[in-house]
Amino acid sequence: MKLLKYFKLRYFKLYFQWMSLYVYNVFLNKIPFNFIRMPLVRCFMKVGKDSYVSYNVKILNSEQGRDQITIGNNCMINPDCLLDGRHGKLILGNNVDIARGTWIFTLEHDPHDDYHGIKKGDVIIEDHVWVASRVIILPGVTIGRGAVIASGAIVTKDVPAMSIAGGIPAKVIGTRKSNLKYTINYKPLFYT
Repeated sequence: MKLLKYFKLRYFKLYFQWMSLYVYNVFLNKIPFNFIRMPLVRCFMKVGKDSYVSYNVKILNSEQGRDQITIGNNCMINPDCLLDGRHGKLILGNNVDIARGTWIFTLEHDPHDDYHGIKKGDVIIEDHVWVASRVIILPGVTIGRGAVIASGAIVTKDVPAMSIAGGIPAKVIGTRKSNLKYTINYKPLFYT
């Protein structure tokens, strides 16, 4: 009897988490005011000091808890991004700039599995990384400190520190020449 009660309680808790995330992703993430939206964002992930998560950022993180997605200090997540923390961890360092339309996955299907199984892996984006628009980052990738990912790239493997990577799949195409002295501190009142 206690076991049945445990499963009912667990099912109810999961249902509440799924519904909360659904309501956030469909309705609440479109709130144009950062000071209203950010406390709601913090219900689903850890967000550092002076970081900004723009409107219409989708979060996949319902079962594992808010520790699955961690954003450091002074980060900028632009509109229309997708942050996946379903089974792997997504960890962003400090001063990370994620441009519009970037999708970051920690879970994917394994094309070599006879039963359409899944592969999962943590995604780590270190300090001062700039990810340009419409980038897709797949599970198990680490992007090194100060790296730049060019628009439209699909990142399937680790990217070394201070490199510029682009293409499908992303390959190193250059080296970043910056001392990385900047601090991202961008929090617009309205951002469309």
